[in-house]
Amino acid sequence: MIYLDNAATTYPKPPQVTAAVQQAMVRFGANPGRAGHQMSLATAAEVFRAREEAAVLFGAPGPACIAFVMNCTQALNMVIKGAVKPGGHVVTSCLEHNAVMRPLEALREKGVITYTEAQVVPGDSDATLEAFRGALQENTCLCVCTQASNVWGVRLPVERIAALCHVYQVPVCVDCAQSAGVVPISMAESGIDYLCAPGHKGLYGPMGTGVLAALDGTKLDTIFEGGTGTSSESLEQPAEMPERFESGTVNVPGILGLRAGIAFVRRRTPEQIYRHESELVCSLYDRLKASGRVTLYTPRPEMPNFVPLLSFNIPGKGCEEVAAALDHRGFAVRAGLHCAPRAHAFYGTLGCGTVRVCPSAFTTKAQMNAFAAAVLQLAEKQLFVRAANSFAEK
Repeated sequence: MIYLDNAATTYPKPPQVTAAVQQAMVRFGANPGRAGHQMSLATAAEVFRAREEAAVLFGAPGPACIAFVMNCTQALNMVIKGAVKPGGHVVTSCLEHNAVMRPLEALREKGVITYTEAQVVPGDSDATLEAFRGALQENTCLCVCTQASNVWGVRLPVERIAALCHVYQVPVCVDCAQSAGVVPISMAESGIDYLCAPGHKGLYGPMGTGVLAALDGTKLDTIFEGGTGTSSESLEQPAEMPERFESGTVNVPGILGLRAGIAFVRRRTPEQIYRHESELVCSLYDRLKASGRVTLYTPRPEMPNFVPLLSFNIPGKGCEEVAAALDHRGFAVRAGLHCAPRAHAFYGTLGCGTVRVCPSAFTTKAQMNAFAAAVLQLAEKQLFVRAANSFAEK
């Protein structure tokens, strides 16, 4: 199987990730920060090392800014629901995943907030920035947006959006689900207040892991509380990061696996991974476009305006049908709406969905060439069928 569904979850994982998870089960089986015995202290030290790795990768001020969560969706919910106040207004984009849109819509339906979707203009950061400026209101209490669309790969100028929002004292939360580990990110330089990232995608960690990086977590209300191993005499949730957002026992095997994944990304560097994957996707785009037999929706997905993924359709074939045919030929891709109906509405594919392909650091040119050939073969067969049907009708 040639796995090209890396926008959902990267596969394979680096071998050191598997080894770290296994080592955690054997050597670090105690609760971190819950006891004074040696295994508990050793486990806590390993978790702290994971915070250090994440803080360096994301340019956070220090390891205390890093809280480990279940996934990016949980992190986004924690920020959105922890930052808004009744009567507040939120600015987001027109390309968001349901991990952003559903929490916002739930709050809107309850009458807690209103929100505005700023119109993104792919490739034109000035126009996108003006759309965000126009969406701001006097009662805006949060701006939350993706750094890159999980359907189209379109990048948003989050650094400029953050600078704009800070002029109006509006904090910024960025969904880095498709950019973490691929795009160089520095919270210190970008002005991002809250960074949410999954562990299982571009960070090459296990499923069930994620990161919430906050410059000042004390400004967020908590959405769940419990034991943290600190200030146990108090019935109030700790105000300090990371304990404020890590109630209950953390996922030690997942966190140590995530640390190994982040270390892998740091060694290769996001810049190198970005270039490698972008070359593969642009090569695929060129072949599909030259054929004239595949529907492409975006301009050539070049750096720096896109992250390396591509959505397409074959005219006359449903996206699920195409994905199933590719699966039969040994290629793993994802078809449908990709949990992002607003992004599909943007390019007019809400009614049909698309086939999405995304390489990883391990994908080779030969694999992508084989995939392109398989897609073009399916498209050629479809043209043959349409031509035959047209002849029969005559």
